[in-house]
Parts: sequence; C-alpha cells; structure tokens
Amino acid sequence: MTTDQIILFSLFGAVFGLLLWGRFRYDIVAFSALMVGVVLGVVPSADAFSGFGHPATLVVALVLVVSAGLVRSGAVFLITRTLVDASRSLGAHITLMGAIGGVLSAFMNNVAALALLMPVDIQTARKAGRSPGLSLMPLSFATILGGMVTLIGTPPNIIIATIREDSLGEPFRMFDFAPVGGVAAIAGLIFVALVGWRLIPARHDATADLEDMANYVAELVVPEGSKHIGSRLADLEEDAEKADVAIVGLIRDGKRRYGRARNAELRAGDALVIEATPEALDEFRTATGLAVADAARTDRLNAAGEGVEIIEVVVTETSRLVGRTAQTVGLAWRQNTVLLGLSREGVRITAQIRKTEIRAGDILLLLVPRDTGPDVTTWLGTLPLAERGLAVTDDSKVWLAIALFGGAVLAASVGLLYLPIALGLVVIAYVLTRIVPLSELYTHIEWPVVVLLGSMIPLGAALESSGGTELIAGWLVTLTDGMPAWAVLTVLMIVTMSLSDVLNNTATTIVAAPVGIQMAQALGVSPDPFLMAVAVAASSAFLTPIGHKNNTLILGPGGYKFGDYWRIGLPLEVIVVAVSIPAILVFWPL
Repeated sequence: MTTDQIILFSLFGAVFGLLLWGRFRYDIVAFSALMVGVVLGVVPSADAFSGFGHPATLVVALVLVVSAGLVRSGAVFLITRTLVDASRSLGAHITLMGAIGGVLSAFMNNVAALALLMPVDIQTARKAGRSPGLSLMPLSFATILGGMVTLIGTPPNIIIATIREDSLGEPFRMFDFAPVGGVAAIAGLIFVALVGWRLIPARHDATADLEDMANYVAELVVPEGSKHIGSRLADLEEDAEKADVAIVGLIRDGKRRYGRARNAELRAGDALVIEATPEALDEFRTATGLAVADAARTDRLNAAGEGVEIIEVVVTETSRLVGRTAQTVGLAWRQNTVLLGLSREGVRITAQIRKTEIRAGDILLLLVPRDTGPDVTTWLGTLPLAERGLAVTDDSKVWLAIALFGGAVLAASVGLLYLPIALGLVVIAYVLTRIVPLSELYTHIEWPVVVLLGSMIPLGAALESSGGTELIAGWLVTLTDGMPAWAVLTVLMIVTMSLSDVLNNTATTIVAAPVGIQMAQALGVSPDPFLMAVAVAASSAFLTPIGHKNNTLILGPGGYKFGDYWRIGLPLEVIVVAVSIPAILVFWPL
C-alpha cells in the first residue's frame, strides 16, 4: 500500500470507529476527518469543499424542503385521513400503514415519511388499545424499504446515481431503481405484514408514560359556501372520530345550543365547539374545510406577510389576561393574535372561547403572526410551553403542491430536467406560493446530514483516486475467486449490509459503490449490477437502532431494546438478499 492509501484507510477506520462509539456527532466526525485529510495532503485543498456543491448533497437538502411543503400543504393528510382506521386488525393496520409509508418514502425522504406517519400510528394504537411497539418497527422498516424504489427515496440511491455519472458518464434515472428496489420492498413488506410483527417482543407502552398533550376546547366555524351547510352536526362525527376530536356543542347566533344539537342542520356562521389536541384540531379543520373562529383576521395575517404559526402558553398569576377575556383584553386588535383554544384542567368550558374569563393556570393555543410568538408571550405575561413544532396546514394549496412536485418528478423521469434543477424549481415555487414560508426554508434542511455528505464525498473521491477502492475490490475478488457472479454479488451485498447496520448508510455507500465498480471491472462485467447491489444493501439496515435514523426515531416511543431489532431485522435482511440477487441478474444482466 502507498502512504496515501495508508492515511486514507486510517482516516476511514477512525471515522467508522468514532461513528460506532457514538460519543461525537457524525457530522463533526466526518468534517474533522476531511480537515485532517487536507492537512495531511491526501485530499487536495482545491477539492476540500467540492462535496458541498455535489448534486447528491443538493438533492438531499432539496428533498427535505419539498417534503416539508407536502406536509404543510395537507397533501399527506389527504392520504392518511382517508385510509387509517383504528378498528382494523393489527395485521391489516400494519399492511396498510406499511403500504402508505412505502409509497410516501419512495417520493419523499424516508425519515420525513416516518416522522409524518409515526404520530398517526401511535394515535391509532392508543385508540385500538394496543402498544405502539407492535406496529412502529414494521412502519419504520416499511419506510426504509419504500425508499429503495426511486432515486430520491433515500440518500444511498442519490449517491449511487452520481457515482455512476462520475465513473461511467451517465447517472441512474428516477425509476431505474424500481425493478430491483420494488421487488425487495414488496417482499420485505409482505414479510413484515404477515410474519415480522409477530416476532416483536411485547413491550410496555412507552408513550403512556409521556406527558399527555393538552386537550383544548376550541371553536371552528362553518364558512359561507361550505359543503356542510344543510347537513346535520352528527354527519361530521365520522371525520371527528378519524381525527380523534370530540364535538361537544354547537353555537348559533352567539348562543350555545343544547338538546337536539346533534340533529341540527348546519348553517353558515355556526360554530362547532370541539375538544382536541393541536394536531388533531388542525387535521379536523383540514379534513372538513371548517374555519377558525376569527377567520377574517387569520386571512389578513396570511396576506400581510409570512403567514401565521401556533404557540402554546401558560397563563401566570401576574398575566394581564387573568380575570379578563381575550375579547376585552384586545388580543386580536392589539397583538394581531387569535385565540384558537383553551385548556383548563378538570373544568368544562361552556361559554364562547373568546368570551370565556381566563384564569391563572389555563393553557392557551394562540395563532400569531410568524416570528412574533416571543413578543406576544411577553406582552401577555404568560410562559411559553416547550416548542413542539406546531404548524398550520394550508389545505387551500394542497393540489398546487402535489401538481408542482408531480410535474418535477415527471420532468426528471423523462430526462427533460436534471433532478437537482427540477427539485430546486419546486422549492422556489413552494416559497413564492408560501407553501413553505421563507422564514422556515432552511429550518427543514437537516444540516448535519449535509455536512456529513459534503465531508465524506471528497474523502471517498480521494480513496478512489489513490487506488484504495481498487485495492479493496482486489481483496474481495480474491476472496470470491472461482465463485459464480451471483455469489460475488451476494458477498458484496452482505459486506455492504453489515457495514450499514453499524454505520451511517451514506458513509457506507460512498465507500462501497466505488468498490463495486472496481470488482466489476476486475471481473470484466457491467458495473450496474454491482451498483444496484450496493444501493439495496446500503439501505437495508434492519439489525440495530443505529443503522438507520428511522430505527433510532422509534426506539423510545416503541419501548424497544437494542436487541429487539435483529429478531425481525435478520430474517428481513436474508429475504432482501435472496430476492434482490435474482432480480438484479434479470433486470441488470452482467
């Protein structure tokens, strides 16, 4: 080995060791390794930051912004609220949620897909009276599997495509991964839905020990032209049950209606009194097309600038609100703030929310102009609750968001636009149409992942240019000498999969993909089957909670232990290898 190769192997060994140790965050480890590589001369100074402008890095960042836009516009609510039902059996629920998660993660970042569906899954489990641990792991694995199907579904596919472009002159296209990734995903989903969940040990419901979200009493108004005008209040109970909200009353002409309110025909201007968490309130409002009680002011706030956001505050004894109502204190005209809901422990609210006298200890759900939350909180003399990332879904733009994203995917698929350009145009359109507020544009990008990619790409390029990947490929070729091609592919998949189970899949892909190309060249065959093998294997991190971020996300809410993952993950990885090798040989012949 040359000196440069020894230094680079040592750097990669140190990076992998530190990632396994977990003492330092992965982006710090990767960036430090890059800087050391530059200082030691194995990475040219001119190329040190080339990874930050690399198409793979840009696509990962853009996909996260686009995913946020699809969530904020209500595009995902449109899917989940019509399909999820707590009355289904556990197997049917896992099959349906797995299918939804798989499809979503094919077209949006799979971490974002899980983050979106995890609260839905937990809430459904609670309604059904079972532990979320029985369904969260299958959901996590389903979103990982779904990401294998398209170019943008998971970072390893993006990296594989760009490495192919650098090495062979042409990248993989949007759906080139679909034949092999689709076979692996379908086989994996079938196993998870029919058998896998039965292998999960019964665990105590970890979420039951978490602090419950406050249930607010809130009002939603039937707007002019609503499809619900003329229907009965009881007709909304199905939507209410799906969103997990309780309809507790009806207000008409400023007066609370009792008795036969359930059978009352709804009119424009009627206000429904409901009890719900903030998320459930937003879901119900989006599903029904009802408006907040002060809809006119909300519309003015949205038109005035960057839109609105939701905050939660606790009323203190010294607050100017104590003993007064939101109306008398001038909350609306003084602070451009709308009182969405009020939570009072153990007390039923019977008056209109804006006319209810507020007490110390009440929790208020407020709609405020974006970025003014701290000012409003200080003016009121209240204390903010912990930030929970509450957002207002603007369902009026749901089809616009879907059309823009669908158009970009189509343009990239047929080769009309380069994928990073297509996604960049979607992001610009989302900002201009305020689907994603300008103030939130960069908050949705997971910067540690960007730094990891930007740092590892130059190191991977240096390893390849120094002959390091050729050396690794030679070792593997020697190991597999005399074996048939399918056996060589199997060894490459197993090695890559093993690395991905304990390391970041991005780092694994950057190392393994060039090795696959070198192995193919040494055997005198097409490199495409080897790249496909690396793509599937790098995404198949099912044995540990540290192999993939999705597995880490469910660790706490599912009440899992470190050793729980391999019970379902080991047979799943065997199945993925078993179906992927034949699929690769059929769709990407040697």
